[in-house]
Amino acid sequence: MYCYAGHGMSVAMQFLMRRCNDRTDEYGGTLENRVRLLRELIEETKDAVGGSCAVAVRLAVDELLGAGGITHAGEGHDVIAMLAELPDLWDVNVSGWSNDSASSRFAKEGYQEPYTRFVKHLTSKPVVGVGRYTSPDSMLSAVRRGVLDLVGAARPSIADPFLPTKIRENRCDEIRECIGCNICVSADMRSVPIRCTQNPTMGEEWRRGWHPETIAARTSDAEVLVVGAGPAGLEAARSLGQRGYHVTLAEASRELGGRVLQEASLPGLNEWRRVADWRIGQLRRMPNVDVYRESPLTAADVLETGIRHVILATGCTYRRDGIGRTLWQPIPGHGLPQVLTPDDIFDGRAPIGRVVIYDDDHYVMGGALAERCALLGCTVALVTPAPEVSYWTRFALEQERIEMRLRSLGVTLLTRHTLSRIEVDAVTVTDSMTGVLRALPIDSVLLVSDRSPKDGLYYELEPALNDGRLHSLRIIGDAEAPNLIAQAVFAGHRAAREFGEPPAEGTPFKVERIAV
Repeated sequence: MYCYAGHGMSVAMQFLMRRCNDRTDEYGGTLENRVRLLRELIEETKDAVGGSCAVAVRLAVDELLGAGGITHAGEGHDVIAMLAELPDLWDVNVSGWSNDSASSRFAKEGYQEPYTRFVKHLTSKPVVGVGRYTSPDSMLSAVRRGVLDLVGAARPSIADPFLPTKIRENRCDEIRECIGCNICVSADMRSVPIRCTQNPTMGEEWRRGWHPETIAARTSDAEVLVVGAGPAGLEAARSLGQRGYHVTLAEASRELGGRVLQEASLPGLNEWRRVADWRIGQLRRMPNVDVYRESPLTAADVLETGIRHVILATGCTYRRDGIGRTLWQPIPGHGLPQVLTPDDIFDGRAPIGRVVIYDDDHYVMGGALAERCALLGCTVALVTPAPEVSYWTRFALEQERIEMRLRSLGVTLLTRHTLSRIEVDAVTVTDSMTGVLRALPIDSVLLVSDRSPKDGLYYELEPALNDGRLHSLRIIGDAEAPNLIAQAVFAGHRAAREFGEPPAEGTPFKVERIAV
């Protein structure tokens, strides 16, 4: 049973806060009075359960507001001291949610320790804490160092629900470590079904009957060729290999991982590499999966392999004309040599001097590239039609941190503006609300707009499916429809689950219906 004072939205927490509690009776004023409600809540809860279960208290010991809020060195410390032995377990964290569930881009593993490590010195009761611990070594270290007795692992357990089992069975190299992207959080923020970049079965356990660890065995001796080793291709090959199929995975470049490696090279996003690293590690264990690097395939090459079942995960490219969410016509001047896309950056072509980044993607790419360019010494202006920079990241609890980071680096931010024209030494931007035009000097322009699927190979191979030279042909991930990495991984997993299986009748997943 929980008594909750873990975030500012809880009544018990609001009674503790000086800025919220302006009562003049015995529940307001001094800290002892402000603690009274939480104390009584714990006592009455313990009386109600009568020893039938433990009573835990979750308390935010620091609001990260400095003197304006509860701090771990001030009233957070004192509340724990006052109630030290009253609950059966202390669950301690920081407030609010954007701090408690900070993404890996801005908070690394164990980031809450500086705020919560004092608690065990004040109580004999067990203490649990969080901080996106993802590795068994970090978890063990926190316990051995006397920081915690128990490690809370919500997001890591979403990425791998069998995390405790794998630790207990000494299978730590099989753990799918959370990458801290907060895609799971974004689902809650948007009131849509939960999903996870690392774990494509998350949210599909009941709807589709997908178990996170087990998958149906193969139904034939068919061989499968997977073209492209980005997130979709890696997951398709891994899952097909787990089913027992013989898989050939062909990747055009030397490195496996596709867009995962590109995005993980941006400031703060290195942990995203785990999406590729975990799957590559699992593929190495599978003797029935052959991986061929530096192997670009044409349609003729695919047919020459003799493999009759083909899955294409050939990715996508960024548009070079600026067409995207906002603009439906090419930006005049987009063909000038100083106009770049993220693909150029990842290919090693660096922008120079005065850089204008036009972000009509609204997720991490525009802001991360602006940070990268600023760190390289460029003078950067970020232009976006959205009301905030990196607007969609607000669902992942990152937007304010991204904006603060860019402001600290001196990046000029122009929201609600579109890029109207590109010339040799300047661009014209338009205020979306007033129509007022503004010229910005440039040496380079970076367009982060729509992406186009690389689906040419699919259409070249389609006739072979019709005339029987191929028995099945499927296109997945960004090659089918550019999206988040999480969606690419999901598409690869789904393709592997459905391979060789009869098509589902009716709705392909269970739907909750009101019982009459």
